[in-house]
Amino acid sequence: MALRKLILTAIFAAAIASSQTAPASANATARITRETRHEIVSLPYFDVFDNIAFRVDGYNVTLMGQVTRPTLKSDAESAVKGIEGVERVTNQIEVLPVSPSDDRLRLALYRAIYGFSSLQRYALPVIKPIRIIVKNGHVTLEGVVNSEADKNMVTLRANGVHGAFSVTNNLRVEK
Repeated sequence: MALRKLILTAIFAAAIASSQTAPASANATARITRETRHEIVSLPYFDVFDNIAFRVDGYNVTLMGQVTRPTLKSDAESAVKGIEGVERVTNQIEVLPVSPSDDRLRLALYRAIYGFSSLQRYALPVIKPIRIIVKNGHVTLEGVVNSEADKNMVTLRANGVHGAFSVTNNLRVEK
C-alpha cells in the first residue's frame, strides 16, 4: 500500500513537472542570444539611425530601443519569433516620430562623426558601431568605441552640429 502511494505520488509529480516549462539551459540561452543578435543585424532596413537592444530571459526575448521606421519594429519582432525555442517576444521598441528637421540633423551628425578623419575607421564596417538616435532634436549616441578619447571626440563632434538641442553619450568603451 505504501509502495503504491509512493508510485502514484511520483507519477503525479512527474506530470506536474512535465506540464511546467523547464528553465532554459545556459546553452539554450546562449544560442537564443546569438541567433537574436544575428536576426537583428540582418534586418534589411536596420541602419546607423536605429538602435535595437534585447534581453533574453530563458525562452523569452524582450526587444528595446528606437527605430525610424514602424516596419522595422514589426520586422524585428517577426524575425525573433521565428527563432527555435523562443516562446514569447515582448516588443518595447519605440518608433521615432517622423520629422524632416530630425532627418536633416541625422545626416549632419553622420557626416560630422563618420566623416571626421580620426573616426573614419568606425565607418568601415557594414553595421556601424556608433548609433545616432535623434528624437525631436535631442541626440543620443549608442554603441561601442575603442577608447575614451574616441568617445570624447564623438561627443565633441556631435555637440558641434547645428540644431542639436542636447547630446547624450551612452557609448561604451571596448575592453
